[in-house]
Amino acid sequence: MKAEILAALRNKKGYVSGQELCEHLGVSRTAVWKGIQKLKSEGYQIEAVSNKGYCLISSPDVVSAEELKSIRKTVWIGKKIVYYDATDSTNIQAKHLAEEGYPHGTYVVAGRQEAGRGRRGRSWESPEHDGIFMTLLLRPDIRPKEAPMLTLVAAMAVTVAVRTMYQLPAEIKWPNDIVLHGKKICGILTEMSAEIDSIHYVVVGIGINVSNQQFQKSIAPVATSIALEGGRQIYRAELIEAVWEQFEAYYDIFFQTRDVSGIIEAYNSYLVNMDKQVRVLDPKEPFEGIARGINGQGELMVETESGVQLVSSGEVSVRGVYGYV
Repeated sequence: MKAEILAALRNKKGYVSGQELCEHLGVSRTAVWKGIQKLKSEGYQIEAVSNKGYCLISSPDVVSAEELKSIRKTVWIGKKIVYYDATDSTNIQAKHLAEEGYPHGTYVVAGRQEAGRGRRGRSWESPEHDGIFMTLLLRPDIRPKEAPMLTLVAAMAVTVAVRTMYQLPAEIKWPNDIVLHGKKICGILTEMSAEIDSIHYVVVGIGINVSNQQFQKSIAPVATSIALEGGRQIYRAELIEAVWEQFEAYYDIFFQTRDVSGIIEAYNSYLVNMDKQVRVLDPKEPFEGIARGINGQGELMVETESGVQLVSSGEVSVRGVYGYV
């Protein structure tokens, strides 16, 4: 009921009478009062005035199922939201939920991850209260070879959400990192369960450094946070909602053609390595060249002396010749 109370308070400017809440929720005044008290205990500032009702003055930076449900504006993402105070990995939990039959558009959020994972088995630092750790469950009617392009869809969603909400110059380091001023703020990990020609499900994990003020020595040279780069308070739930709103929009574009041809121009405009020299860390044979953007299949086009090489995200990593980007 807390989510419904929050939504009602947010949807109406000014005060909402207790009677209105009772009728809207189909509960007693006592139940409404208890719900209000619980919200206050969690940090929500709610003013109560006789003969006027309740008014939401401010909200804390909390990530909870109730908070996320109360601000949800997406069409199909988030009809089911699963929240954990702490878990091993939101990707792992999303895969468990997929096996249990949870629907397309379900997403998992955690306050803290104890075994957060990045690409190629790397760990992801997941401190409580400082970051966003979430995974979206998809059941797309696409071929397995098309699933990696969902990483690019997610990259666009995060980049545009950060740019729109905080006026910060977020950029994409192909294929799955988002950077600010040359340092990483976000990583994306896409995994799937599939057969040769069909997909059971895909999970898209997104980890965002939001309020972090410091990082472990091993990653400090290449990591930063939105707070460090933007210098203002960020409400994580609002950013989560913004990312999923953008994801829905770009997913719809992707799904029309089952490729990223519809977002090439926008994606390349945010590509931090665009027209710059890069090193492709192919385990078979590393090479260098000039990044010329992505093609419709999401492959990075790298111009070398022997011609243009197409680089698949599932096979290699890309670095700037003189550093991380």
